[in-house]
Amino acid sequence: MPITEILEQNARLYGAETALVEINPEKRENRRVTWREYELVEPSRAPHYRREITWSVFNEKSNRLANLLLSRGIKKGDKVAILMTNCLEWLPIYFGILKTGALAVPLNFRYAADEIRYCLGLAEVDTLIFGAEFIGRIEELADALPPELALIFCGNEACPSFAEDYTELAANSSSVSPAIALTDDDLAAIYFSSGTTGFPKAILHNHESLVHACKVEQAHHSQTHDDVFLCIPPLYHTGAKMHWFGSFLVGGKAVLLKGTNPEYVLDAVDSEKCSIVWLLVPWAQDILLAIERGEIVLADYQNLSQWRLMHIGAQPVPQSLVRRWLEYFPNHQYDTNYGLSESIGPGCVHLGVENVHKVGAIGVPGYGWEVKIVDEKGEIVPEGDVGELCVKGPGVMLEYFNDAKATAESLRDGWLFTGDMARRDEDGFIFLVDRKKDVIITGGENIYPVQIENFLAGHPDIKDVAVIGLPEPRLGEITAAIIEVKPGKILNEDEVYAFCHELPRYKRPRKLIFANVPRNATGKIEKPKLREIYGATGIVAEQTES
Repeated sequence: MPITEILEQNARLYGAETALVEINPEKRENRRVTWREYELVEPSRAPHYRREITWSVFNEKSNRLANLLLSRGIKKGDKVAILMTNCLEWLPIYFGILKTGALAVPLNFRYAADEIRYCLGLAEVDTLIFGAEFIGRIEELADALPPELALIFCGNEACPSFAEDYTELAANSSSVSPAIALTDDDLAAIYFSSGTTGFPKAILHNHESLVHACKVEQAHHSQTHDDVFLCIPPLYHTGAKMHWFGSFLVGGKAVLLKGTNPEYVLDAVDSEKCSIVWLLVPWAQDILLAIERGEIVLADYQNLSQWRLMHIGAQPVPQSLVRRWLEYFPNHQYDTNYGLSESIGPGCVHLGVENVHKVGAIGVPGYGWEVKIVDEKGEIVPEGDVGELCVKGPGVMLEYFNDAKATAESLRDGWLFTGDMARRDEDGFIFLVDRKKDVIITGGENIYPVQIENFLAGHPDIKDVAVIGLPEPRLGEITAAIIEVKPGKILNEDEVYAFCHELPRYKRPRKLIFANVPRNATGKIEKPKLREIYGATGIVAEQTES
């Protein structure tokens, strides 16, 4: 069953019920609604901007986009990219693309202009739908993009001259479901993961992968139609959308919250009666600190008792964080999930709500998943020994699109080699120990050092540079640059930080160390030695055991 059938089913069963809510606590003024059929709920005394749509409207808007794209010649196998921040339009657009048989290609909204251009080319995108926040970046690229690439603007500001207006186009399109036959084997989406060469890799999934993500999440967390899911992370990321998929499968309401302030989160849970919340480690820590400092008083909220599940993913979770959380929220179920975009997001390994006594582990194989830990020869290691974590199941990617070499390195006989080093204890629980791949995970965002290294190497006074992750209590890791200055040159932190302003904010080094950069006989940076020198050896184990 393709995932679009779930949306059709929800529209039939729950048509008049609320499907999606958007809350933006920092936006208080009225503004034009993107689609006329949206229900705009903004009481005069409302403390924040709020919109909602029903399941029938959700489905109708997806149909309108699908028919619009079909009228423009989009067909099965074509690619339509989404470059938007979280909003009420995002998911109807995603499903509208899928209904045409085309592939949805979500783009990281943190991408700089050159990364956007690279991803559009790598995925062979035919149409780009972008939001108001990206007008400047797309305008910078417009002349360099292929003339056949259609640009569609979705927003309330004036449509830029180089694009077409989504609102006008969709309003004149049919709301009837298009008659496009889809199967589980049809291609569905391309997600991007940072590559070891510094540029993203395109991860190809079919409808079976997406539907399996729905089943996995619902099997792990027992969502019912009455549950309300609070979604805070960006929808371009598999970690957010695939957790929502469990609620989507049963027609449960979802709330899209723009902002991670602890007060925003608690207000949303209280006002919308949310029962399931997925957090990143820094957001959970911020909530606890706000409670401990007295900035948030739990007794002031009337509707927190229905909040039954708090789960965390995307980065290692300190044991101390969960212990502190359960002191304030003793009735909460807790779960952590492990996954990659290559495994259609979280859930190929999960702790399980019944296993809070095993906090520190990432858990056991998820619903429908197989797991093994192997040595360099691909042989399964004995219990307790460290090896590379491998996963296998219906959610494994088909390939890295247009990258046969990278596909062959990561996929072997149906097994996805994750690049994470792990061990299994006597009870069968898996613990992450370290990373085989040179990746830094800071606040749930994957960063590959080579792009930062290449950028810093362009400074005229830098002889050599290496970037590693260093432990940090809130974000898990921060990016640190070890900089070797050219002989006779003098360089200070302020000069380097000023130079780094051209990098996206999340890629800028948080710590600078002026020292020699060790390289081996073949010229490769000796990252293990640097991690040992600067206290970053076994960083994953250190984070989870704290």
